[in-house]
Amino acid sequence: MINNENVTNGFDMNQSESVKMVADMARDFAEKHIRPYVMEWDEAQIFPVETLKKMGELGLLGMLVPEEFGGAGLGYFEYSAAIQEIAKVCGSVGLSMAAHNSLCSGHIMYFGSQTQKEKWLSKLATAEWIGAWGLTEANTGSDALRMTTTAVLDGDHYIINGAKNWITHGKSCDVAVVMVRTGEKGDSKGISAIVVEKDTPGFTAGKKENKLGMRASETTEMIFDNCRVPKENLLGKEGEGFKQAMQILDGGRISIAALSLGIAKGAFIAATNYAKERHQFGQAIANFQGISFKLADMATRIEAAEMLILQAADLKNRGKKLTKESAMAKYYASEVAVAVANDAVQIFGGYGYTKDFPVEKYYRDAKLCTIGEGTSEIQKLVISREILK
Repeated sequence: MINNENVTNGFDMNQSESVKMVADMARDFAEKHIRPYVMEWDEAQIFPVETLKKMGELGLLGMLVPEEFGGAGLGYFEYSAAIQEIAKVCGSVGLSMAAHNSLCSGHIMYFGSQTQKEKWLSKLATAEWIGAWGLTEANTGSDALRMTTTAVLDGDHYIINGAKNWITHGKSCDVAVVMVRTGEKGDSKGISAIVVEKDTPGFTAGKKENKLGMRASETTEMIFDNCRVPKENLLGKEGEGFKQAMQILDGGRISIAALSLGIAKGAFIAATNYAKERHQFGQAIANFQGISFKLADMATRIEAAEMLILQAADLKNRGKKLTKESAMAKYYASEVAVAVANDAVQIFGGYGYTKDFPVEKYYRDAKLCTIGEGTSEIQKLVISREILK
């Protein structure tokens, strides 16, 4: 049997001891509290809220939040390592972890006032509250500047009308950061970010998506019907929401890259184990060049993706510009996840196509990584713009 030492172990490459400690903790948690239920959650589309609460008790849902607000106060090396370990076992839980940490909590952490941070971050960091982040709409995916959800100031409140689609935790969230149009359509300074709490009148959940993969990570519509939100829930200044969102996505892409890499590593470990155990023509199929070369390609791609993630994480930790590097990491790692999962299914053969073996789920889960938080095509657009400046 191969173990985790056969693949690069969650940024454990001359990094601090805290990275290894966090990775070990996340790995142990995933084995004990996630692996036994992976297929049950997947097939029934169960969003395991209580499991996320347990992760919050360990600090896994407040990894980047400063200790003064109840978080772990860690950096992106530790954060990325933890996501990988969770995603090796279940991409859905890894996705929920990434969305909660990077998007909702991250937006409030970077752009909220001291009062706002004290009010919401402490609950989010411990997973007392589950967070959501709303940018995408039915007709404005990549074209976010033309969103139709509006917020109109009326005295001491904003009145929000519209809907958001493809929102992780859109139904089960306790609080959501929502991008709304407060100015002209198409104007980058016409978007604002507002925090909406769950029980606010006029805020409801709509359709829950029936997805190919990531089925245990809840994805729903969020609907706003004359939803009145106190104006003090505005993050930063009016008109700054789009700029804020783009900065949040820069960091969020690291988490999706780490999620992708975790899925790829999980598929690779399963495929390598199987290739060493499965015998045909009197020997393990790992001895056949057709299989061993696949494993070589998978391992090389995984190592290369990890290097890109390390680079982006380092820049993020040091507060440097990382638009190009995070887009490269997200683009490459997500495509690697799809390629590695595909090869893993092929190595398993017919068994790989069944739900009795783990690789079909890696195969289904991986695809979302090339779509969510900016498609591969959008990443290439971002990268090309950066290198042509």
